[in-house]
Amino acid sequence: MRDILIACIVTGTSYLYYQNQRSRRMLLENEQLRTENLVNQYEALKSQLNPHMLFNSLNTLYSLIRESPDKAQNYLQELSRVMRYTLHDNQSHTVALSEEMSFVRSYIYLLQMRYEDNLHFEIEIPQELLQRQVPLMAVQMLVENAVKHNEISNRKPLTIRICAQGDSLCVSNRIQPRLSDGSSTCIGLANLSKRYRLLFGRDITIEENEKNFQVTLPLI
Repeated sequence: MRDILIACIVTGTSYLYYQNQRSRRMLLENEQLRTENLVNQYEALKSQLNPHMLFNSLNTLYSLIRESPDKAQNYLQELSRVMRYTLHDNQSHTVALSEEMSFVRSYIYLLQMRYEDNLHFEIEIPQELLQRQVPLMAVQMLVENAVKHNEISNRKPLTIRICAQGDSLCVSNRIQPRLSDGSSTCIGLANLSKRYRLLFGRDITIEENEKNFQVTLPLI
């Protein structure tokens, strides 16, 4: 009887151990699947960025080649810097704000070659925030969004502000809609919000009133 009891205890202990190991293995496999799914979603979102930027930039370059070959050469050099940034590390999900802003300044150069004195930027970011992290090309996308959806002309110059607000970065502009605003093919604010949730479990903040539009990006 005693031997049978011991055998039952051993068997029961082995079974519990087996079930525990099986549960842990299933949890690990589920977590791996979840991680792979998040990575796949993120890569699918990020892959939409490069073709759109390249298409717009090549259109601008084509116009400059006809109108001003010297400006076209300088533009091509800056465009090369911009494209190297978008392609240099396609596995990287986030970058330091300092690196992102260096890229954004090159992108701003390309925009100002096109719009000249009709497009202005105000940038105020404290030094201590420059090592915080943002998703790759997040700030650029907001600048591009402002340029795409607002009139920029002698009659209505556009000013885009990029400034810190606490532990966040705000990109804002006065609303001055284009007369004809075609549908956007860029990643869009909805997808930028998804990227933040996938990477950080955080979200962006979008504020809009009759005069101004602002997007706030948490700095991680």
